[in-house]
Amino acid sequence: MIELNVKIFGNITAKEIIGSEPTPDDTEKFLENELNLLLKNLDGLQKQQLVELKENQISLEKQMNSRPGAMAISQEKIRIFTKFSQNYVKQIDSKLGKL
Repeated sequence: MIELNVKIFGNITAKEIIGSEPTPDDTEKFLENELNLLLKNLDGLQKQQLVELKENQISLEKQMNSRPGAMAISQEKIRIFTKFSQNYVKQIDSKLGKL
């Protein structure tokens, strides 16, 4: 299992996704805001930096999805996180395609 205080999406930690707080609605808002910041930070990065960001995000996503049947984990919040994580990876791929 992933460490709870690990940042898994910008400044959002694992415990915010797998814990009961914040609510799924609030989590989606936080993820949307964080995605916007992350996308702004992609500008000006070199190819290798983008590749490393992509690989890291894919790894974090896999770790977050490694316990999908655990009853204490909010499956809805995991799905929301996965949606935003995959969107971020697609945006990185798009940037890589333009280099």
